[in-house]
Amino acid sequence: LQRSQLASFPMASELVFDQGLQTYKVPISLHIKNRQRLLSKAESLVQSILFFEGGRTRNNYDTDTEPIFIQESFFHYLFGVKEPDCYAAIDVSTRKTILFIPRLPEEYATWLGEIKPPQDFKDLYAVDEVYYTDQIKDILSELKPKTLHILEGENSDSGLSFVKPHFDKIEEFHLTTDFLYSTLTELRVFKTKEEIDLLRYVNEISSKAHIHVMKSCRPGMMEYQLESLFLNYVYYHGGCRHVAYTSICGTGCNSAVLHYGHAAAANNRQLVDGDIILLDMGAQYHHYVADITCSYPVNGKFTQSQREIFEIVAAAQSAVIKEAKPGISYTDLHLLAERVILEGLLRLGLVQGTIEDLLENRIAPIFMPHGLGHFYGIDVHDCGGYNGIKRSSLPGLKSLRTGRVLEEGMTLTVEPGIYFIKHLFKKAFEDPTKSRFLQQDKIQPFLSFGGIRLEDDILITNDGCENFTKCPRSVEEIESLMKENIH
Repeated sequence: LQRSQLASFPMASELVFDQGLQTYKVPISLHIKNRQRLLSKAESLVQSILFFEGGRTRNNYDTDTEPIFIQESFFHYLFGVKEPDCYAAIDVSTRKTILFIPRLPEEYATWLGEIKPPQDFKDLYAVDEVYYTDQIKDILSELKPKTLHILEGENSDSGLSFVKPHFDKIEEFHLTTDFLYSTLTELRVFKTKEEIDLLRYVNEISSKAHIHVMKSCRPGMMEYQLESLFLNYVYYHGGCRHVAYTSICGTGCNSAVLHYGHAAAANNRQLVDGDIILLDMGAQYHHYVADITCSYPVNGKFTQSQREIFEIVAAAQSAVIKEAKPGISYTDLHLLAERVILEGLLRLGLVQGTIEDLLENRIAPIFMPHGLGHFYGIDVHDCGGYNGIKRSSLPGLKSLRTGRVLEEGMTLTVEPGIYFIKHLFKKAFEDPTKSRFLQQDKIQPFLSFGGIRLEDDILITNDGCENFTKCPRSVEEIESLMKENIH
């Protein structure tokens, strides 16, 4: 920890997390404020303890090797603790925060470094008390809570349920799950000033890394070499040891694979002169993320068809960002993106009919099967997207990760795209209704095109939005920048 001049919270506010050199200094007040916001929602909970379990140490299957630990998101949000196997409690009555740390064996000091005493953790994370995890039952019993509030709920993106915390004799306490999950997911939707400043930093370093990759790109390279340039840049220059998700580095037809880059398609195609490339990559710093996508020709010069598709996507993104403000439904912004895309496809002669008929018959999702965007913050697909509302069942809209009305303080991605995914077009050509709107002879030459997506990260302000992403978004800017090839 280092000292800064922050003054929002006496003493504790002077503590910051950073990676040294010129990396961003994150004030511990970020986590203190998040706990205060939670407590403000818990004032009616009499004699209650809010109880949390952090992420656990995990091994790679049956081996003695471990993946690099990343803290569980809710635990990080409230406490900023980077060590595994911790627990925490917040006493609603006294507003005190108690951290429980594992009692480490002596050999830990030989293999993994000095064993720090509880006082070090108290100072490091600005909590009120620190005990060992084998003391949880005794310490909680001394507080005599009527209710122990624990986390349980289902993530609307993954469909996975949060694993309830466990410790020895937890069944002796009265447990309830009716408060924490819904409250915390909603709090995380609206970012504090400290979180916003941190997200700006992650976007800045991620944008610079994308530009570095763009200047380095040339035919003959491998997709994974572009990925490695990004990973090196955000870590070397930004202190970002982790990235927000597996990098998507698709060239040619791979650029139409929405989540390319996984283990079975590991960014391992060679870049071919004339191909389009789609790079979806974002850094993570202090668990907060960026999510940015750039698309451009491998050789730095757009063909006519690449320019036409790129400019339709860019127009859709620009239209959405211009309209994004409090009071606007994100579903309506998705439909706006679809409208702009369909207007462009009509001009190119790839579709036919009226815009209203095309929208009603869900033709746009053949070209853009995913949603316009999602919340981002601690997680790349941040929680709260469907708090209080139902998800649409319509093609395209059912893949939208939030349909909420926008409010100040929300952070979202804006990522329209056009893709030529062969199996989707095969199915559409065979559909008697949808095929009426598709100009098959005009579409066929594009089936080896791939796809183009542009993705920026925005913050909803009181009267519009702020775009954190600073990457080239016009044909002219990209071609000019790629002339500066650094190899």
